[in-house]
Amino acid sequence: MNASSSAPSSMPLERDLNGQEESGENLSAADLGSAKVLVGVCTFNEVANIVTVVERIRSALPGADILVVDDNSPDGTANVVRQRFSNLNSVQVEVRENERGLGSAILRAVNHAIEGDYDFFINLDADLSHDPTDLPSMLGLSISSPEVDVVIGSRYVSGGQIIGWPWQRRLMSRMVNRFATLCLRLPVRDCSGSMRCYRVAALKQIDQSRLRSEGYSLLEELLVEFNRDNAVMKELPITFTDREEGESKLTMTEAFRSIGQMVRLSFSCLVKTRQTQKYR
Repeated sequence: MNASSSAPSSMPLERDLNGQEESGENLSAADLGSAKVLVGVCTFNEVANIVTVVERIRSALPGADILVVDDNSPDGTANVVRQRFSNLNSVQVEVRENERGLGSAILRAVNHAIEGDYDFFINLDADLSHDPTDLPSMLGLSISSPEVDVVIGSRYVSGGQIIGWPWQRRLMSRMVNRFATLCLRLPVRDCSGSMRCYRVAALKQIDQSRLRSEGYSLLEELLVEFNRDNAVMKELPITFTDREEGESKLTMTEAFRSIGQMVRLSFSCLVKTRQTQKYR
């Protein structure tokens, strides 16, 4: 890992892949070269969206494998995926019988990527809030920039946007992310977005025994761990669109739990900073 920047960049990153500007053009299996890529999609009651999500991922990244981590959805999400894609070895389903939570589900997918010796792990939401056509740009940056450990699909850099949220939710999200940037000393603007492309070699360096979050706050906690390890984190602008089908899993209880976890993380970061200054 390399040293990360000390402040978030206000401008989106741009790249040129094979002479082409950033676009929704797909990366074929040939474009991936020898890179092994796993795309993780964590689900709970997403039967209305999951087939479309998987199909769009396959269209955007035809050379990638896809893992659906399902928390034993009562609506049969896992069975729908198995039936629809039964003829494809590249689409896998793992059902967690006795576990719940986005954070722990993402970690399961992360460990699958580590155990499977993948080069890159990509995560995105299962509700079509994230547009899979953004994936080629994110993966392309990761492949062409070996110094970059994490590429974050960002709503809050120039060019990023949110569609369909009321102003109250926009304001809350802005405040939470500003808090995370300042108090957790993170060099990014979008700390809570889950659309990310990780270099698996960097994920291997994280001591998972230090991770405490099982829900949404794992997203910030992972960035704290990357920052601690001097990982390079870059943001690319994306358009986030509020779900049209199904129900959001971010309940008020989960929201307050996540805020509590971030407060805990901020105190932890403050203590470590003071200890570092003390022994200089």
